[in-house]
Amino acid sequence: MRSDRLVAILLMLQRREQVTAAEVAEELEVSERTARRDLDALGMAGIPIYSVQGRGGGWRLLGGARTDLSGLTVGEARALFLVAGPAAAATPEVKAALRKLVRALPETFRAQAEAAAASLVVDSRQWNSPDSTEARPPRFLDVLQDAVIRGVQVRFGYIDAAGNETERIVHPLGIVAKGPSWYLVAHTDAGQRTFRIDRVTTVTATDQPVARPERFDLAQSWRQVTVDADRLRTPVEVHASCAPEGLEYLRAALDDNLDIGPAGADGRIAVVFHGPSEYGLAGHLAGFVEWLEISSPPGVMDHLATIGAALTDRYGPPAHPATRH
Repeated sequence: MRSDRLVAILLMLQRREQVTAAEVAEELEVSERTARRDLDALGMAGIPIYSVQGRGGGWRLLGGARTDLSGLTVGEARALFLVAGPAAAATPEVKAALRKLVRALPETFRAQAEAAAASLVVDSRQWNSPDSTEARPPRFLDVLQDAVIRGVQVRFGYIDAAGNETERIVHPLGIVAKGPSWYLVAHTDAGQRTFRIDRVTTVTATDQPVARPERFDLAQSWRQVTVDADRLRTPVEVHASCAPEGLEYLRAALDDNLDIGPAGADGRIAVVFHGPSEYGLAGHLAGFVEWLEISSPPGVMDHLATIGAALTDRYGPPAHPATRH
């Protein structure tokens, strides 16, 4: 969110007295062009900021001016703590500076500001293959995040994966950005559920408070969601041992589906990995037979033997005819 970056840049100016566009870009992980636009936007918003040209130049606050952050509105306080939250992209230095400002906030703002900090988790890993396309945020993202921060239930229309449309009332607990997709984690009558926000068709906030599970942690809850989802998509579990020199190749091929255990007395390393089918895993692992020894399940070993026989039959040396005497 741009408002988040502007607050972070203002704090950088107050802390360092002068910053360059390159420093802002590196700190906030944006392009230098975006950093320059944000710096110009601060000046247009009335912040007494000016640029110094030439070698050693940059942007400074006029007279070392400081902004009275205790005058934040509720919405600005939320934006501030979205920057300070655990999911934000700002560096630890910026986050620490922002969190210190909680003492400057009016007491009535603190609860919602702190709720904003815990309302969002960013999971950069993709469900499937990586997709570099930057998707636009879904239509009802801001409304749902506002409901999470205010702690109120919502009534929404939803189209499930099978195309069925329903209307339901849920207790919003948090928002997750996973790659280009956005999800709502919510409590329902059937327990905790996860909804893709781009499938939400209508949203109406109610005045009923959310029933938030005791000690609920959004990041921890999402980790369990992803573990459960991965297990559903990759139900076959393979146990094996791997020669140390083959471990990096196996890690590169299996990525998050690989769990590495301890080394045995013979130096081989215990590994466990998952896949959608026994045959598919066997085909994937056939190239690692030099280093890998499968111990279970038997179906994967049978498929490997079949694949090996087929490879030998097709690419092995031709059989010599029997010699006649």
